[in-house]
Amino acid sequence: MNHDTHTGTHSFRGGGGGGFGGAADGGGGWRAGVSRYALLPLRIFLGVTFLYAGLDKLTDSAFPKDSGAGSIGDTMRAVRDSSAIPALVDLALKSPPGFAYAIALGELAVGIGVLLGLLTRLAALGGALISLSLWLTVSWATDPYYYGNDLVYLMAWLPLLLAGAPVLSVDAALHRRRRRRLPGV
Repeated sequence: MNHDTHTGTHSFRGGGGGGFGGAADGGGGWRAGVSRYALLPLRIFLGVTFLYAGLDKLTDSAFPKDSGAGSIGDTMRAVRDSSAIPALVDLALKSPPGFAYAIALGELAVGIGVLLGLLTRLAALGGALISLSLWLTVSWATDPYYYGNDLVYLMAWLPLLLAGAPVLSVDAALHRRRRRRLPGV
Protein backbone atom coordinates (compact mmCIF):
# COMPACT_ATOMS: atom_id res chain seq x y z
CA MET A 1 0.00 0.00 0.00
CA ASN A 2 1.30 3.44 -0.86
CA HIS A 3 1.40 5.51 2.33
CA ASP A 4 1.11 8.75 0.39
CA THR A 5 -2.39 7.91 -0.78
CA HIS A 6 -5.56 8.68 1.09
CA THR A 7 -7.41 5.98 2.96
CA GLY A 8 -10.83 7.30 3.61
CA THR A 9 -10.51 10.89 4.86
CA HIS A 10 -7.04 10.53 6.35
CA SER A 11 -3.59 10.34 4.85
CA PHE A 12 -0.44 8.95 6.31
CA ARG A 13 1.72 11.86 5.10
CA GLY A 14 0.51 15.45 5.04
CA GLY A 15 -2.01 16.23 2.32
CA GLY A 16 -5.09 14.84 4.11
CA GLY A 17 -7.55 16.61 6.33
CA GLY A 18 -6.96 14.50 9.43
CA GLY A 19 -4.27 14.57 12.09
CA PHE A 20 -1.77 17.28 12.82
CA GLY A 21 -0.91 19.78 10.14
CA GLY A 22 -2.86 18.28 7.25
CA ALA A 23 -4.28 20.31 4.38
CA ALA A 24 -7.29 21.31 6.47
CA ASP A 25 -5.15 23.22 8.94
CA GLY A 26 -2.56 24.84 6.72
CA GLY A 27 -0.45 21.94 5.45
CA GLY A 28 2.98 20.74 6.31
CA GLY A 29 2.13 17.19 7.36
CA TRP A 30 1.95 15.64 10.78
CA ARG A 31 5.60 16.41 11.57
CA ALA A 32 5.00 20.12 11.07
CA GLY A 33 1.87 19.90 13.19
CA VAL A 34 3.66 18.15 16.00
CA SER A 35 6.67 20.46 15.78
CA ARG A 36 4.39 23.45 16.42
CA TYR A 37 4.01 22.07 19.95
CA ALA A 38 7.74 21.41 20.49
CA LEU A 39 8.19 24.27 22.97
CA LEU A 40 5.11 23.41 25.01
CA PRO A 41 6.85 20.90 27.33
CA LEU A 42 9.62 23.45 27.95
CA ARG A 43 7.04 26.16 28.69
CA ILE A 44 5.22 23.91 31.13
CA PHE A 45 8.40 22.77 32.87
CA LEU A 46 9.91 26.24 33.24
CA GLY A 47 6.58 27.82 34.14
CA VAL A 48 5.78 25.29 36.86
CA THR A 49 9.36 25.33 38.16
CA PHE A 50 9.55 29.12 38.45
CA LEU A 51 6.04 29.36 39.90
CA TYR A 52 6.95 26.74 42.50
CA ALA A 53 10.31 28.43 43.25
CA GLY A 54 8.59 31.78 43.80
CA LEU A 55 5.91 30.29 46.06
CA ASP A 56 8.53 28.29 47.95
CA LYS A 57 10.53 31.45 48.67
CA LEU A 58 7.46 33.42 49.72
CA THR A 59 6.29 30.72 52.14
CA ASP A 60 9.73 30.07 53.67
CA SER A 61 10.00 32.31 56.74
CA ALA A 62 13.80 31.90 56.87
CA PHE A 63 14.51 32.85 53.24
CA PRO A 64 13.90 36.62 53.24
CA LYS A 65 15.93 37.26 56.41
CA ASP A 66 19.26 39.06 56.62
CA SER A 67 20.87 36.18 58.53
CA GLY A 68 20.22 32.71 59.84
CA ALA A 69 20.03 29.21 58.42
CA GLY A 70 18.44 29.26 54.97
CA SER A 71 18.44 33.05 54.73
CA ILE A 72 19.19 34.95 51.54
CA GLY A 73 21.61 37.14 53.48
CA ASP A 74 23.78 34.22 54.62
CA THR A 75 23.63 32.66 51.16
CA MET A 76 24.78 35.88 49.51
CA ARG A 77 27.60 36.38 51.99
CA ALA A 78 28.74 32.77 51.45
CA VAL A 79 29.00 33.16 47.67
CA ARG A 80 30.24 36.76 47.49
CA ASP A 81 33.95 36.07 47.09
CA SER A 82 33.50 33.20 44.64
CA SER A 83 30.95 34.92 42.40
CA ALA A 84 31.76 36.28 38.95
CA ILE A 85 30.38 39.71 39.88
CA PRO A 86 30.80 40.43 43.62
CA ALA A 87 29.26 43.88 43.08
CA LEU A 88 25.98 42.16 42.14
CA VAL A 89 26.07 40.28 45.44
CA ASP A 90 26.88 43.51 47.29
CA LEU A 91 23.81 45.08 45.71
CA ALA A 92 21.65 42.21 47.02
CA LEU A 93 23.24 42.56 50.46
CA LYS A 94 22.11 46.21 50.74
CA SER A 95 18.62 44.85 51.47
CA PRO A 96 18.45 41.05 51.65
CA PRO A 97 14.68 41.00 52.39
CA GLY A 98 13.97 43.35 49.49
CA PHE A 99 16.13 41.26 47.18
CA ALA A 100 14.47 38.04 48.41
CA TYR A 101 10.98 39.37 47.68
CA ALA A 102 12.07 40.78 44.31
CA ILE A 103 13.43 37.37 43.26
CA ALA A 104 10.36 35.51 44.56
CA LEU A 105 7.87 37.88 42.90
CA GLY A 106 9.94 37.86 39.70
CA GLU A 107 9.86 34.07 39.63
CA LEU A 108 6.09 34.11 40.18
CA ALA A 109 5.53 36.60 37.36
CA VAL A 110 7.79 34.65 35.01
CA GLY A 111 6.12 31.34 35.86
CA ILE A 112 2.59 32.68 35.40
CA GLY A 113 3.48 34.50 32.18
CA VAL A 114 5.09 31.45 30.61
CA LEU A 115 2.35 29.05 31.70
CA LEU A 116 -0.39 31.28 30.30
CA GLY A 117 1.67 32.29 27.30
CA LEU A 118 1.07 35.93 28.21
CA LEU A 119 3.86 38.28 27.16
CA THR A 120 5.88 35.11 26.78
CA ARG A 121 9.01 36.68 25.34
CA LEU A 122 9.09 39.24 28.14
CA ALA A 123 8.54 36.50 30.73
CA ALA A 124 11.30 34.42 29.13
CA LEU A 125 13.61 37.43 29.25
CA GLY A 126 12.82 37.78 32.96
CA GLY A 127 13.51 34.07 33.51
CA ALA A 128 16.76 34.31 31.58
CA LEU A 129 17.89 37.35 33.59
CA ILE A 130 17.05 35.65 36.90
CA SER A 131 18.94 32.54 35.79
CA LEU A 132 21.88 34.60 34.56
CA SER A 133 22.12 36.52 37.83
CA LEU A 134 21.99 33.29 39.85
CA TRP A 135 24.62 31.69 37.60
CA LEU A 136 26.97 34.68 37.94
CA THR A 137 26.55 34.74 41.72
CA VAL A 138 25.34 31.59 43.46
CA SER A 139 26.49 28.83 41.11
CA TRP A 140 29.47 30.50 39.42
CA ALA A 141 32.04 28.53 41.43
CA THR A 142 30.41 25.16 40.75
CA ASP A 143 33.07 22.86 39.33
CA PRO A 144 32.67 21.40 36.81
CA TYR A 145 30.31 24.07 35.49
CA TYR A 146 27.70 21.58 34.26
CA TYR A 147 26.87 20.58 37.84
CA GLY A 148 25.29 24.00 38.35
CA ASN A 149 21.69 24.20 37.19
CA ASP A 150 21.43 27.97 36.68
CA LEU A 151 23.37 27.91 33.40
CA VAL A 152 21.09 25.15 32.11
CA TYR A 153 18.01 27.21 33.04
CA LEU A 154 19.50 30.21 31.26
CA MET A 155 19.95 28.15 28.08
CA ALA A 156 16.43 26.70 28.43
CA TRP A 157 14.92 30.18 28.44
CA LEU A 158 16.54 31.16 25.13
CA PRO A 159 14.19 29.20 22.79
CA LEU A 160 11.16 30.78 24.48
CA LEU A 161 12.79 34.19 24.27
CA LEU A 162 13.33 33.71 20.53
CA ALA A 163 10.08 31.96 19.59
CA GLY A 164 7.55 33.05 22.20
CA ALA A 165 4.48 30.87 22.62
CA PRO A 166 2.92 30.36 19.19
CA VAL A 167 0.33 27.79 20.33
CA LEU A 168 -1.96 27.30 23.31
CA SER A 169 -1.26 30.75 24.67
CA VAL A 170 -2.87 34.10 25.34
CA ASP A 171 -0.27 35.64 23.00
CA ALA A 172 -1.41 33.39 20.12
CA ALA A 173 -5.08 34.13 20.79
CA LEU A 174 -4.41 37.88 20.80
CA HIS A 175 -2.40 37.55 17.58
CA ARG A 176 -5.27 35.69 15.86
CA ARG A 177 -7.73 38.30 17.06
CA ARG A 178 -5.58 41.16 15.70
CA ARG A 179 -5.22 39.37 12.33
CA ARG A 180 -8.99 38.99 11.98
CA ARG A 181 -9.45 42.73 12.48
CA LEU A 182 -6.93 43.69 9.81
CA PRO A 183 -8.45 44.18 6.34
CA GLY A 184 -7.01 42.04 3.56
CA VAL A 185 -5.39 39.45 5.85
